[in-house]
Amino acid sequence: MSINYPLSRTLALFACFGLVIAVPTLVLPATSAAAQASSDGCEAPRRSAGRGIGRSILGNVLGNTVGRASGAIGSIARFAISSQVTDALTNAIACRLDEPEQMKAKEATLEATRSEQVGTSVAWTSDTRSDVSGTTTIVARDDAPIGQPSGSRCMMIDDVIIVNGEETVAQKRMCRVPPSVRYALA
Repeated sequence: MSINYPLSRTLALFACFGLVIAVPTLVLPATSAAAQASSDGCEAPRRSAGRGIGRSILGNVLGNTVGRASGAIGSIARFAISSQVTDALTNAIACRLDEPEQMKAKEATLEATRSEQVGTSVAWTSDTRSDVSGTTTIVARDDAPIGQPSGSRCMMIDDVIIVNGEETVAQKRMCRVPPSVRYALA
């Protein structure tokens, strides 16, 4: 059986193409989903490790096509963090909220910190998505925090949000350092 020259050349090209695709997939170290983060601190989309090369290629092509067509349906969207909330919200909370929701969560934090009382809780609901709500609760207060200037006060605050029925809890430390009158993330 003889193989004509153009067919063998075509097969060689396909083999080289396969190596170009396969080698980076096999050689490059896998990164954990927790280690993948965008520049704003929000998690990058998670990728499944250990898939076969063909399945990976096919899955990426189909996933990108379906993803473009459907947007964020069926998954938790990752939003950009507004620069207006970086002094009051942690990335774990802000990444799951759109900008108007981030502002509501920030306002709840500011309202709670104005009371300076442990146990104060402020709830909010989204105006843009019916399945999003949150609560900010002061869980502890330190009137003489170590390592802070005299007259400083700090609080531990729990933020809880519910998005599509999924609860996310994040604890943050906020401090007020004189001459500032507002608390900010420490």
